[in-house]
Amino acid sequence: MNTSIKTAIIWARTSSSGALETRQSTTRQVEDLQDFASRNHYQVEKTFEEHISGRTAYEHRAILSSAISYAKENHIHTILTTELSRIGRSDDVLFIVKECKDAGINIYFQKENLNIFQEDGKPNPFLNIFISCLQFSASAELEAIQMRLKSGRDKWLRDGGKPGKPKGSGVKTKEMKEIEYKSVIRNLKLGQSVRNTAKICGVSQSTVQRLKKTFHL
Repeated sequence: MNTSIKTAIIWARTSSSGALETRQSTTRQVEDLQDFASRNHYQVEKTFEEHISGRTAYEHRAILSSAISYAKENHIHTILTTELSRIGRSDDVLFIVKECKDAGINIYFQKENLNIFQEDGKPNPFLNIFISCLQFSASAELEAIQMRLKSGRDKWLRDGGKPGKPKGSGVKTKEMKEIEYKSVIRNLKLGQSVRNTAKICGVSQSTVQRLKKTFHL
């Protein structure tokens, strides 16, 4: 059995914020992960605790960003967290998993018993399935918006609107673009160039330019 010590940081999050006495505690999460680390030969270098809604976009979560930066700068082997939802929304998890994978940093999700990398350092063969599930979840969110738009159009027709394409029909709303091109917008906000963003996200440079203009990035 491999008993070599690996460095780790603990990431814990609850949704409550505000006054300390009203916050949900991250104590249980931290204790569970410390116990896991001890049993599996991880040396915990630092613990990061955040009290914020998981629906908050990654670029607005300073503590999570600091945790990942710390892991990169200090060559941390693994980020330990109790479950996928502690990271945040599906599109954020997808982005963070890719960012850590590219940096060679493992993430262990305790509830799902899932690692980005195997013990031999190779990518987890189930990772592609995991990522596909996250992509499906993000697509479902976009479809939900499209359904709301269709519902609004149907109501417009019932209320006397003329059949055919109303003004703006067939054009993606800013809300739809924000979800569909979340990774593009995030990379631009993080300072990536138009060219690099297009390459990272697999879209054309003209698409990135249009989004940069639309969102004033």
